[in-house]
Formats: sequence, structure tokens, C-alpha cells
Amino acid sequence: MSKINSQRKSCKDVFNAFLVTLARYAGLFEFPCILPTYDVPNRLISFSKAVSGKEYNQWVHFYEDDHLFERLWRNPQKYLELLKRFNGVILPDFSLYRDMPFVMQLWNIYRSRAIGHWLQRHGIKVIPNIRYGDRRTFKVCCDGISESCVIAIGTHGTMRNIADRRFFLDGLDAVVKRLKPTVIVVYGTAPDKYFAKYKDAGIRIVVFESEFAASHKEVV
Repeated sequence: MSKINSQRKSCKDVFNAFLVTLARYAGLFEFPCILPTYDVPNRLISFSKAVSGKEYNQWVHFYEDDHLFERLWRNPQKYLELLKRFNGVILPDFSLYRDMPFVMQLWNIYRSRAIGHWLQRHGIKVIPNIRYGDRRTFKVCCDGISESCVIAIGTHGTMRNIADRRFFLDGLDAVVKRLKPTVIVVYGTAPDKYFAKYKDAGIRIVVFESEFAASHKEVV
């Protein structure tokens, strides 16, 4: 096998190959594997707020616009010591839209897992964020994630219309069937209408209200 970019003498690591040093890979598309996590967050703070925050007894999440945390991908080392101060990290939620080319959807899953592997290597607790786009991603979005552990999902913006809701719920069914998680951390809402069956199956659902919903309440 040829050397990866970061191992070539005098070759600039333009795609952050260092993130997957010593990684194991899973599935057809070789997503980096994430070790199982059994910790459940006590509180959450968005990455954009964590950068200037001083309250470290909480977990960092990335359920916000991509441009607010793309800098982590561009310069991971810059934020490593900051992230170490917190209880843990829910892995980046790079966007997956159904109208994205499939390769872009795969790339954004890969980027989240690569960062996750690297953070774990540096002793940071991580919870895998499971994000899927079109139906092709249902089969691969769980590759490299352990069964029977804690996972996280974001529901904000997924229930707006019938089509989005159907895709989200079908994808979640596929994820639960594949991973059999003990806990699902939900950023957003988890209506009993859709989540009761998971609770009945013995899965603990831990919900954190989105900042948008919380701010809307305050305004109202």
C-alpha cells in the first residue's frame, strides 16, 4: 500500500491524514472506527460558544451551521486543548442533504469520524453523532460505530414537512436496528409519537432542547 499523504517526505497534509493515524476502518467506504461510549452528557454547549466559554462541566456539540465549526476541520490542533477541558464531545454534525452528491455525503460522514478517532486518541470522551442523508446513506452511516452503546442524533429541522420527517424516521429506524443503542442523546425534540417505540424497547432517550427552541420560548 502506498504511503498516505502525511507520511510522504516534504508533502503537505492537505486532507488531514494525521487524524486517522493508527485508525481501524469499517465498511465499504472505510470510515474510521469509533470506540464505544457509555457516558451520558449532563449538559451541552455548542462549539461556537465553547470557544469562548468558561463553564467546562458539560459536553460540546456541533448542532449548528457548518460554517461555525468548519474551523475545527481546518485546524484541529488549535482546539484540542480547549476540547480537553470539557466532559466530552458529541462528534461534528457536518451537513448531509439529500440533494448532495453521494460522495459529498460520504465525505462529511468520514470527516466526523476522523475527528472522532483523533479526539479519542488524545483521551477525549466522544459520542458518535449519527447523521444520514438520502436512503443510500442509511446502510453506511453506522459503519465503524459499536453496537449497544451511546449514540447522538439531531432532530432540529428534520420534522418540518412530511418528506423530511419520513426520511428522518426511516433512517432512525435503520440506525436503531443496526446499532441497538442503549442510549440515544437527542438534540432537539423527541416526540413520544415517534420515540415511544424506542423507549418501549428499553432504549433510554435523553433530550436536550435546541438553542433555537429555547430562545424562541424566551422571546414568547
